[in-house]
Amino acid sequence: MKNNLKVQRAIKNITQAELANLIQVSRQTINTIESGKYVPSTVLALKIAKIFVKPVEEIFELEEMDFS
Repeated sequence: MKNNLKVQRAIKNITQAELANLIQVSRQTINTIESGKYVPSTVLALKIAKIFVKPVEEIFELEEMDFS
């Protein structure tokens, strides 16, 4: 799964730490999501989408290999 979380943060001008605080996770969690090392739970993805006032699909996107 890929994401554009870093881009969304830049648009909204918030740091990883600020986003982490808003959704009550660690900054490290945000870092691992952005780097693609961690796929967030549905609840976490929905919280992130709500912060950016975007549908989940505009932040997170399935890749071909996610279907195999």
